[in-house]
Amino acid sequence: MEIRLTEAEAIALAYHRAARGDAWSALVAAITDALIDLGEVERRAAQQGRLISRGYARCRTGTN
Repeated sequence: MEIRLTEAEAIALAYHRAARGDAWSALVAAITDALIDLGEVERRAAQQGRLISRGYARCRTGTN
C-alpha cells in the first residue's frame, strides 16, 4: 500500500528529518525559511512597484 502525503505533509516531514526528529527545531527552521521567502517576495514587489511608477512618470506605459 502506497501512502500519499500532501505537499504540506511532505515539507513538514523533510524538515523533521533534517532536524533529526527534533520537532521544535524543524518548526523553527520551517518558519525561518518561510519568513526569508516572504521578505524576498516583499522586496521584489516593492522593486516592481518602483519600476512601474517610474514607467508611468516617464510616460512609458507601453501604450504609446
